[in-house]
Amino acid sequence: MQIRRLTPADASIFQSLRLESLRTEPAAFGASVEEECSLPLSTIEARLLEKNDRASFGAFKDGVLLGHVGLGRENLKKLSHKGFVWGMYVVPTARRQGIARELLRAALSLARSVDEIKQLNLCVNADNLAAIALYELLGFKTYGREPGAMLVNGELFDEVHMSLRFPVER
Repeated sequence: MQIRRLTPADASIFQSLRLESLRTEPAAFGASVEEECSLPLSTIEARLLEKNDRASFGAFKDGVLLGHVGLGRENLKKLSHKGFVWGMYVVPTARRQGIARELLRAALSLARSVDEIKQLNLCVNADNLAAIALYELLGFKTYGREPGAMLVNGELFDEVHMSLRFPVER
């Protein structure tokens, strides 16, 4: 298994995995297939440009992209101390092999390398107990629950909000 940052050259395979994730787990993501499938490849390429404080990471086996996690960062000055985890997904056939944990560790490593990032936040479907357990294992703590956070196919889903604070001195 290889975990690495995705680059603009990975845009096509990333877009395929992203669309698969939105089809397979619609209640896990704020975006929809309808919104994402119309994005031009140039938009995806731009999202994958290397930046020092945000990235998308992919898990590859034999050249096949099996999983993804993104690390973002708030843009506003008073919020820029916060990063966020987004788009965590592992294809169903590759789950329970530690791939999500390794992807998340790569994102955490990058976040910790940016002195200005003091904490990471994420949201997860409240029914996704395996994901919540993984996030807790890596130090995230629940700070809230939003009832009816997403409406998918007429059904409301709650989200759990979690945060990981970094020590003041790193």
